[in-house]
Amino acid sequence: MGSACSRKRDQLVNEDDIRRGISGKFSKNLSSRWLGSSMNRTSIDIHQEIGKVPSLMELCIRKICEEIKGYKSFSILPRDLSQQIFNELVNSQGLNDVSLEAFQDCALQDVFLGDYPGVKDSWIRTIASQGPSLLSVDISGSDVTDSGLSLLMECVNLQSLNCNYCDHISDLGLAYLSGLTNLTSLSFKKNNSITAPGMEAFAALINLRNLDLERCSRIHGGLVHLKGLTRLEYLNIGWCNCITNADMMPLSGLTNLRELQISRSKVTDAGIACLRGMSKLYVLNIEGCPVTGACLETLSGLGALSYLNLNACGISDGGCEKFAGLVNLKFLNLGFNNITDTCLVHLKGLTKLEMLNLDSCKIGDEGLNNLEGHVQLKRLELSDTEVGNNGLRHLSVLRNLESINLSFTQITDSGLRRLSGLTSLKSLNLDTRQITDAGLAALTGLTGLTHLDLFGARISDIGTSCLRYFKNLESLELCGGLITDDALKNIKDLTSLRLLNLSQNCNLTDKALESISGLTALVSLNVSNSRVTNAGLHHLKPLKNLKSLSLEACKVTASELKKLQMTALPNLVNYRPE
Repeated sequence: MGSACSRKRDQLVNEDDIRRGISGKFSKNLSSRWLGSSMNRTSIDIHQEIGKVPSLMELCIRKICEEIKGYKSFSILPRDLSQQIFNELVNSQGLNDVSLEAFQDCALQDVFLGDYPGVKDSWIRTIASQGPSLLSVDISGSDVTDSGLSLLMECVNLQSLNCNYCDHISDLGLAYLSGLTNLTSLSFKKNNSITAPGMEAFAALINLRNLDLERCSRIHGGLVHLKGLTRLEYLNIGWCNCITNADMMPLSGLTNLRELQISRSKVTDAGIACLRGMSKLYVLNIEGCPVTGACLETLSGLGALSYLNLNACGISDGGCEKFAGLVNLKFLNLGFNNITDTCLVHLKGLTKLEMLNLDSCKIGDEGLNNLEGHVQLKRLELSDTEVGNNGLRHLSVLRNLESINLSFTQITDSGLRRLSGLTSLKSLNLDTRQITDAGLAALTGLTGLTHLDLFGARISDIGTSCLRYFKNLESLELCGGLITDDALKNIKDLTSLRLLNLSQNCNLTDKALESISGLTALVSLNVSNSRVTNAGLHHLKPLKNLKSLSLEACKVTASELKKLQMTALPNLVNYRPE
């Protein structure tokens, strides 16, 4: 059970699917992340997947990119054509120092090179040559320095600039931006060189609507320079542990703010009080801040508030009666707080809720009685609570539920029958040792499921026969350790699967890889801690879409995995062992 718990904590760090409910990790080395997730496939590949014939234009662009070495300049082409060629080179990772030169003075409007390898100051010279035509630039994760940033000063119409994870940009670089008064969006995530004095440059950017300074660790005192940016609608200073109550006061006049991220800062109830008057505030994330239920006195007056993240704030039942005033809430994250069933009484009137997170709270069966009127609820997180079978009877009326997490609860097989009527369910997490084959059999009517997590459940080969009913599954985790190669015959027809986790099943052999070789939609496969060997790797060759492959603690060598990638799986960018 210990390993399962560790897995859960890792997931919590990386979740970022509901309006930054929990911020993810960041690192400077992002080439794998770019290749694995940010890199889009070409438009031609996409058309082929859905059965459409590529257009003549698309074929021409592909041909040009394949023969890019033969072209010295695209400046005589219409701008939209040059833009499409540029985008295709980026998507196919064909842009380099030489091919970039062909785009000098092409009047490109958008340059998206976020996390693209090799971007440096010399590249900015070509980018800046687009002049007044240039509207948006993303050089996140690059090695661009202050000198490179200075080259953009002539791009006076620039509206959006993303410089996330750019370690070599400092206050000096910010000063070069002060003349770009048409900027409406600016992002410098995880920059430890930007300081409060350097933020004075932001004061001139009067048209800014979006500013992202997440994980900038030295900006305490610098928010005073934002006082005049009255058009700001989005501000992210989350995970800046230098931010205190004193930094909140200059924000009190930004009454057009619609989204504010201050998670993992040192802001307390007193700092939250500075938000009074922000009548348009729609999204507020104060996850991990040392606030108490007293902050709800202020928040209850923010009538437009629709999203509220109070995850891991240490809130208890005291002050929770103020939740009753937040009648427009659609998303509420109360995970990892000290609230009990008493708090849920005050949520009874929040009938617009679509997402409610009670992860690791002291919630039991009786508290769920207060959720019966939440008919619009689509996502419910009950992981690590004291909820058992009796509590599920209160959820059986929530016919619009699409996702429910019951991992690490007291739920057993008999309780799962109460979920059988929730036909809208698409995602179900049953990471708990009490679930067996019988419990899975009770769910066979939920044919719309696309995600099923049985990580810790005790499902055997016999139980996997129930998986045949879930034809729409895109993600399946089956890691209880009881299945053998025979179980895979019940999975091989789930052709929509994109993620398959079979780790911790020590009885699986090379024959398992042969059984799943027809699941060609797979993007991620984990068969760690099994008996798979190098000899079985050839069964994976048909899985051309595979990007992530984990075979830790198997008799597989890094050299054979590398050979497999180079000869058969060109999209594979994350594989273990390494």
